[in-house]
Amino acid sequence: MFQLPILNFSPQQVAGVCETLEESGDVERLGRFLWSLPVAPAACEVLNKNESVLRARAVVAFHTGNYRELYHILENHKFTKESHTKLQALWLEAHYQEAEKLRGRPLGPVDKYRVRKKFPLPRTIWDGEQKTHCFKERTRHLLREWYLQDPYPNPSKKRELAQATGLTPTQVGNWFKNRRQRDRAAAAKNRLQQRVLSDGSVRSLADDDGTVDRLGNSSSPEASLSSKAAASAISITSSDSECDI
Repeated sequence: MFQLPILNFSPQQVAGVCETLEESGDVERLGRFLWSLPVAPAACEVLNKNESVLRARAVVAFHTGNYRELYHILENHKFTKESHTKLQALWLEAHYQEAEKLRGRPLGPVDKYRVRKKFPLPRTIWDGEQKTHCFKERTRHLLREWYLQDPYPNPSKKRELAQATGLTPTQVGNWFKNRRQRDRAAAAKNRLQQRVLSDGSVRSLADDDGTVDRLGNSSSPEASLSSKAAASAISITSSDSECDI
């Protein structure tokens, strides 16, 4: 059974044990160690201000499925930047798992995007810089600049851009692929809108010439179908997320 002379430990030593057990991945021993810590108010107050202890508690809460405790820890204590990446991952994964349990199915990319929008990262584990789909705005700005220069970067350029943004070449490639798809969808939407406007102008002129019956039915079934297809396509492209998924 895991036992340590906790009463003889200083807060620094407790933090050191938490860090060692957390790094080892032994969450079960880490949990037992946390449960054995003193409960005296003075001792608890000191430990509750120690980031290593708080991070260890968050890790244990996540792995035991105690998401309410996890959220409470993350939302009510300010963590340093060194802990942000790990704690952000715990925050998002916990919300993903809750959403999957509620829906009874695995989440797709769009589902996860909606979860992130509904449960944004608390400022206690985030440096405050605006992100979209976990890309910081300065990163997206740099990606856009490179895209305008070359929408089809070769592997060498992808690696160079990955180093400049801190992303992986795969993430860079996916961003460019998604951006090209959105641009093609937008171009198709514009063409359909122009076609609808053009068809509307033709029908207006035809009405003046009496070539359309007074019941409002178009003399061209193809024009009616074209309008319906255009409206459907416009609705779909308008609902597409601008975020990278």
